[in-house]
Parts: sequence; C-alpha cells; structure tokens
Amino acid sequence: MSVVPKPKLTEAEYLAIEEKAEFKSEFYRGDMFAMSGASLPHSRIKDNIARHLNNQWDVGPCFAVTSDLKVKVNRTGLYTYPDVVVVCGEPEYSAGRTDVILNPSVVVEVLSPSTEKYDRGVKFRQYQRVPSVQEILLVAQDEPVVERFTRQPDGKWLLTTVDRLEDEIAFESVPARLRLADIYAGVTFPETPER
Repeated sequence: MSVVPKPKLTEAEYLAIEEKAEFKSEFYRGDMFAMSGASLPHSRIKDNIARHLNNQWDVGPCFAVTSDLKVKVNRTGLYTYPDVVVVCGEPEYSAGRTDVILNPSVVVEVLSPSTEKYDRGVKFRQYQRVPSVQEILLVAQDEPVVERFTRQPDGKWLLTTVDRLEDEIAFESVPARLRLADIYAGVTFPETPER
C-alpha cells in the first residue's frame, strides 16, 4: 500500500487558514506546524521580558511584543511566532499585513523541553538569516540562564551567557538592560533542571 503525500500549502493558503484558526501554527516549505501551549513559567518569563523592555521605551525608539506577532524570514519563507520580538523604528510588514513583521532587531525564545532542540537548531539558524536581527536571546525556564547571541560586524555571532539572578543583560543593538531577577520574577525553579 502506498502513502499519498500531503499536499503542500502556499503562503496565501497558510495565511488564510491562520487568520481563522483557534490555535497558532508556524509555516515552512508548504507545511503548517501547530504550536504547543506554553507552561506558566514560560508565559511569565516572556511577559516579564516584554514588560520590562517596554517600560524602558515608553515612547520609543523601540517596542517589544509577545508571541502574537508572526515574523517572516524572507530568505527561506519561514513564518514563526517568537516568544518576544523587539522592533526599532518603523515596522516593516509582509505584503501590507500588520500581523507579519519582517524587521525585528531582537528575537527572544524561552526554551521548553519540547521545543529546545528546534529553538536552538533550525529556528535559531533561521533568525540568523534575517538581516535586521542583531541579537537573539535563548532563555531557560527551569534555571536562571540566558544566552545572548550578538551579530558582529563580520557576520559572526558572539555568545554571552548570564546565569545569576543578580546579573543583567545589557543589549548592544537596542537601548535596554534586563536584570535576570526581573526576567524570572514569579518563577519557581525545579530542584533539578529539565535540560
């Protein structure tokens, strides 16, 4: 017995389905991938990050939004929902859509046991292909660890790891600082990290 391959979707079909969907899905190479629900620690961390960043930019030059805004990687066609996106200056939208951004400056992913491999691998490499992305943060949810990758002038990425609650992250590409104590406010860590 042969298996009939699932037909591939166009970007327009994906966007039409996504507008009416009850849950979010990412899109890559003609396939939609349903996103799993987030845990309470995951949600608190991403909301803490967005709130503390936006508090520093009451009237600009940047703004942070959480995972309701899609980012499109033009070079590959990936549509994804980062946990937090920072945009500085005027946002650039895909084909006039206000729900798909093309020019994030900073992308943040809060790592979950079910998504960490994807977030560190394929998704991370996709973000590196967006010319406007200058910094990528990978934030653990089971221990206070934040990895910040900063694009260097030669195109390479520099890793800085911060792992104490009294530490802070000073962004290079946007005028902001985040204390780990603020990122993890209200989060209880397990005795043994999941990773």
